[in-house]
Amino acid sequence: QVQLVESGGGLVQAGGSLRLSCAASGRTFSNYGMGWFRQAPGKEREFVAAISWSGGSTTYGDSVKGRFTISRDNAKNTVYLQMNSLKPEDTAVYYCAAAPSQYSRSSEHYAYWGRGTQVTVSS
Repeated sequence: QVQLVESGGGLVQAGGSLRLSCAASGRTFSNYGMGWFRQAPGKEREFVAAISWSGGSTTYGDSVKGRFTISRDNAKNTVYLQMNSLKPEDTAVYYCAAAPSQYSRSSEHYAYWGRGTQVTVSS
C-alpha cells in the first residue's frame, strides 16, 4: 500500500508559476513510476506528466509540454510538478499517482492515487 498526499495548489494569475508536491509513504517509493493527472469540472481525467522510478525518463501531455516539469527525490519520497506559464485552461484538480510496474501515460496502470490539490488560474 502506498499513501500519497498532494500539496502546493492554489490560486495564481495567468503567466504565473506553482510547484506541486506529492509525498509518499508506505512501500518503497523508488520502486514506483509516478504520474500527475488532472481533472477539470465536467471533463475527463487528463494525463499531465510521468516519471520513471529512477527519474531518468519522463513524458508529458501535449498541452503542458515545455511549460511543466516533473521531478522526484527518492530520498524524500516526494515527486514534484513545476508548472510555469500557467493558463486558465490549466485550472483543475491535480492528482498524483503511483504505478507498481513502470511509469505510464495511462491512468489504468496506476494503482495508488492521492486525493488531489486544486489549481486555479485566473485570467
